[in-house]
Amino acid sequence: MSPLSAITSPRFTPMRNLTRRSSGTSGSRSINAQLINAETDAHLWAERFDGDTSDLFTLQNEITSRIAIALRVELIRAEAARRTERPDVLDYILRARATAGKTPSRDHSAEIVSLEEHALALDPQSAEVQSWLAVTLAGRALANFTETAAADIERAQGLIEQAFATAPNSVLVHFAKGQVLRAQRRCAEAIPEYETVLAADRNWVYAFFALGQCKFHTGSIKEAIPLIERAIRLSPRDPQLGVWFQMIGLVQLYQSHAEEAVMWLEKARNHTPAHSMIRDDLAAAYGFAGDTERAAAELAEARRLSPDDRYLSLGRLRKIENWGVPKIRALREATKFEGLRKAGMPEE
Repeated sequence: MSPLSAITSPRFTPMRNLTRRSSGTSGSRSINAQLINAETDAHLWAERFDGDTSDLFTLQNEITSRIAIALRVELIRAEAARRTERPDVLDYILRARATAGKTPSRDHSAEIVSLEEHALALDPQSAEVQSWLAVTLAGRALANFTETAAADIERAQGLIEQAFATAPNSVLVHFAKGQVLRAQRRCAEAIPEYETVLAADRNWVYAFFALGQCKFHTGSIKEAIPLIERAIRLSPRDPQLGVWFQMIGLVQLYQSHAEEAVMWLEKARNHTPAHSMIRDDLAAAYGFAGDTERAAAELAEARRLSPDDRYLSLGRLRKIENWGVPKIRALREATKFEGLRKAGMPEE
């Protein structure tokens, strides 16, 4: 049984309270949805959705998607919280997915890997478990949450090769393959994988973000922000929100929009404060905007949070961030690296 399909437990009544009311604006409607545990009457989740009914089908699709995404997150949390004396594969995967629903950090990434390793030990041939572990290993390398990035990416590559051989039509396998390719800085090859995911499931918000990042690094700058904004609209309380804000801020920085970059990157830092790459980008934005004092403070925090020494010099960082098409690399030099230089990062 698929771990995610298994969470549709009959113990919950997802739409137990669903109301619609008119607002004061003509053509505008508000819908309130709540998730109640039918066994205990415990309130688990609620959301209000506002929209313009002049485009009723778009509004309906957006609300349906947001409810589906939010319910999936809450049901995973609820199922993962159940006590189990002898956890099986599903229990470990659900616990890993619940942990992934927390604010991203090195500790949470390590916990997810541990849970998925337990699941893999119980079922080494599961393409689903292999894929989730590959996603996590690639993800923590991308986020600079590990001291073993190269080994993590190599292991993720091996796992996804096994999963793809077993389940080549799985949407999860395609997403995992895209994540591994993105971690390998092979964005042009990752794009078709994410597009395959979204063709099958328009609610896969992480594919929207990842596709946006890959579009940016392959030079399609104008396509990046709308894709990331789509992810934000579909999952406005997502634990990855800080990373999505960061990417919008980075796109703004590379286009020399200093004020917009600072605004988005401050939002990113406030949401996910323990992320070294967000701090690094914010330092660059502050420096590029001329606020060298704040830039230096953020750079110091990036160095403290990073598991490696990439932020000691521009030369070291350039070796790690030497990816993207020539246009993107040139923009990085002219904006981000110039901002870090003003923040006090030495050349070598």
